[in-house]
Amino acid sequence: MKTLILFATKHGAAEEIAQRISTELGGAVVHNLADESIPDLTGFDSVIIGSSIYAGSIRKEAKNFLTQNTALLQSKKLGLFISGMSTSEEMTPFKNNFPAELLEAAKATGFLGGIYNPQKSGFFERLIMKAITKQSAYISTVSDEKIKKFAENFK
Repeated sequence: MKTLILFATKHGAAEEIAQRISTELGGAVVHNLADESIPDLTGFDSVIIGSSIYAGSIRKEAKNFLTQNTALLQSKKLGLFISGMSTSEEMTPFKNNFPAELLEAAKATGFLGGIYNPQKSGFFERLIMKAITKQSAYISTVSDEKIKKFAENFK
């Protein structure tokens, strides 16, 4: 079974998670949705799509891809993940960002954690992070346990 993992990221956390999922699955093609040439989905049995989330919304390249490919994605074994600093397990961010028919079709969904790296953040991002969380240093909430569970559910 050939698997494609597509991700959309601002600072790299979703890419890191995509790579870790690929490792857990024993290898998969990993590709950034921001790239112009996205592999042809017809060559893959399974597709996993993930995006970072900011202010409640996933990246526009992920939203656009999902909207344009909903019908084709429904015919694939599908997984969906979100990368962000929240540790919540609630489905609201998924319901607000993914088409309902894809959420229903997905074998695995997961909020797999995020990374805050002040060196990759702009001035306003650093200011907001410090004001809201009182943090100004590197933080990672990416969970190997959640990634393993996601991969097991997907298998």
